[in-house]
Formats: sequence, C-alpha cells, structure tokens
Amino acid sequence: CHLIHYLRLSHHLIVLNYLICTFDKLKSVSSEDIKITDAVFDGVEVRVFEPPAKGDESLKRSVVYIHGGGWALASARTSLYNNLCRIMAESLNAVVVSVEYRLVPEVCFPEQYHDALRATKHFLQPDVLAEYSVDPSRIAISGDSAGGNLAAAVCQQLSKDEDLPVRPKLQALIYPVLQAFDFNTPSYQQNMNMPVLPRYVMINYWIDYINGNYDLAHELLINNHTALNVGRALSFRARLNWTSLLPPSFKKNYKPVVQSTGTAAIVERLPALLD
Repeated sequence: CHLIHYLRLSHHLIVLNYLICTFDKLKSVSSEDIKITDAVFDGVEVRVFEPPAKGDESLKRSVVYIHGGGWALASARTSLYNNLCRIMAESLNAVVVSVEYRLVPEVCFPEQYHDALRATKHFLQPDVLAEYSVDPSRIAISGDSAGGNLAAAVCQQLSKDEDLPVRPKLQALIYPVLQAFDFNTPSYQQNMNMPVLPRYVMINYWIDYINGNYDLAHELLINNHTALNVGRALSFRARLNWTSLLPPSFKKNYKPVVQSTGTAAIVERLPALLD
C-alpha cells in the first residue's frame, strides 16, 4: 500500500480500504431474525437492522452505531460491523442504525463528523422514528475507536441543539479516540508498540484526519504542540491532568510528558488538534 502511495498511483489508505472491503464485504441479505436494509438519511448512507416484533410490543429501543477505522478504513457493510450490529439488534431487541460516513482521504475533518451528525439528526425526527417503530425515549449512540470519537462529538452537539424534539438517552463509547492533546497518556506509554495500533500509527491517523503533514508526527509524539508556552493549550491542561484523574491501578509507572517549550506553530497549522 505504501509503495503504491510512494509511486503516486493512489493513496495508501484507499488501497488498504479497498483490500479490506474486497475480502470482507457482505451482501445486504435479511435473515429470519433480523431485517437488514440500506437507506440514505439526509444524504448519508446507513444500514438499518430491524428485529421482528415480539408479542404486543409496539415500540423498540434503538442504537445509532458509528464504526471505527481511524476515520479512514472499514465500513458498515464489512462482516465485522455487519455482524456486530446484527448481534446488537438481536440481543437488545433494538433497531440499529449503522452510519456509513465518508472516509479519509475522500474527505477530512470535519466532514466525517458532519455526516454522522446529519444521519443521526435525520433518524431522530419523530416521523422517521415512527416509521421504524422506535421509542423516542430509548435511543443510544455508540461507536468504537474513531467511531467513538464521532459518537461523542455528535452527542455533545445534540445536547446543545435547543430545537431538537428528541435527544439520545445513552452514550456508549468503546475504546474511543477522545483527544489529540496528549500522546503520552498512561495508555499510550504502556501500549506504544502494541499491535495492531502502535502509537505512531494512531498519530498518523490523526494527521490524515485533520489533513496535516507527516513531518509533524515527531513533534506530536513528544507533545510539542501542547507545551507550556502554547497559549491555546493552557485552558485544556487542568481537564486533562491524568495524574489527578486516574486511579493508581491505571497510572502504574506513568510519567507525564509536559514540554516547557514547544512549537506553537503546530496548532496554527492544525487548529483541529485542539477542537
């Protein structure tokens, strides 16, 4: 993939995702237990999983699910997420809406977030919920990894929307990517070289997502973008103090990495780092 990228034949993420989807894509076939349909919510593709009606139950709970993959890989249609959403729909007796947001490098931040938000807001309209027999008071938003990032961002925005008649009841985030402030958290330090996602790969996913250059990777690795002399980072520091926030069992041998002098220009070039 990287050789193809180097030869300028295609972006390496496009090639990698093509290989993933080629070997892993499933057809949208409904089973006796779960009805699976593809739809478009406000211009965004989604896959909907509907369990059969049970007894005299009139309305079901629901989950809006946003898949992971570094904002660049995977799909609601791959077997991993197809099977996950099918299991959720069966085990929860819930209507599951899996969002097929656009990916890097086709689009970068904030378009993935906009896709997830548009699809979710469309689903939360009372007439759409009625179409799928969903209880407006029992709707969750969930996602894993980069999808957890998008789920959290969508929930934050929905909580501020005063005109929204229906709001999510629950947020369930699975190993979510929640901040680009500190790439030396306890978990980054303890798992920096662990497969399948070593720290430098996660940093590269962030750079791709916010349309940056890989030449900044080392600066991010050592937290030069949030050094003490970077004024825009000061307001976040107290809220991201892992020494005070985490219990000892998670900190282990953790040593904070706080640079006294860093590179403020990074945040000027990549303002999304602190968005």
